[in-house]
Amino acid sequence: MIQNVMHTAAGTTGTTGTTGTGTGTGTAGGSSGSQSLNGATTLGGANFLTLMLAQLKNQDPTSPIDSNAFLTQLAQLSEVQGINQLNTSFSSLTSSLSSNQALQASSLLGHQALVASGTATIAANGTVSGAVQVPQTTSEVLVNIADASGALVQQISLGPQSSGLANFNWNGQMGNGSQAPAGQYTVTAQYAGANGGATAATTLVNGTIESVSMGSGSSGLTLNVAGIGSVPFSSIQRISN
Repeated sequence: MIQNVMHTAAGTTGTTGTTGTGTGTGTAGGSSGSQSLNGATTLGGANFLTLMLAQLKNQDPTSPIDSNAFLTQLAQLSEVQGINQLNTSFSSLTSSLSSNQALQASSLLGHQALVASGTATIAANGTVSGAVQVPQTTSEVLVNIADASGALVQQISLGPQSSGLANFNWNGQMGNGSQAPAGQYTVTAQYAGANGGATAATTLVNGTIESVSMGSGSSGLTLNVAGIGSVPFSSIQRISN
């Protein structure tokens, strides 16, 4: 209905121009009517009212505009303005929530994040902590630490475990008792199944949260975890001091 108003107003004002082709300089100007049509998707409330007034001024006296149709057009205009105001309010709310989220995220800096990872980085004389995701109650859980060449440097037994997260700590020492060199190591785990066979389990490693990135759209909040890299906030299993 609103677009009908625009077409009607543009057509009637065009007939009052000096050329009679819609490009004259009549009451509303044929050229301005054409510009309104070209920019119909960006018209505001004032533009619509101008078109409605032009429609009234140039209506056919022998066939005046139906009052019910005119009231319907006003109601539609009010609805469009309400939607625009609602969109503006939502935009302000989104900006406010984003700012609040960024402020809260900054408090995570320096905390430990438990992230699913098959690697762990150890500093000189450092240690590594993490957990194993145990899917069922088992009589034995083993954590294996291997160096860059794939050689096993340490094996940690966690003993019997129920389903859930089973925490582990590696003091940085190799099987021979010497300190492991600083660098990246592979972490794998396995648990004893009901039939006695070994089954692989998911490993998680703790890392320090160094920075926080605020993404847009579906990317959301991203944490930069030392030794692991960028991790979506939704992938963090646990945050601790």
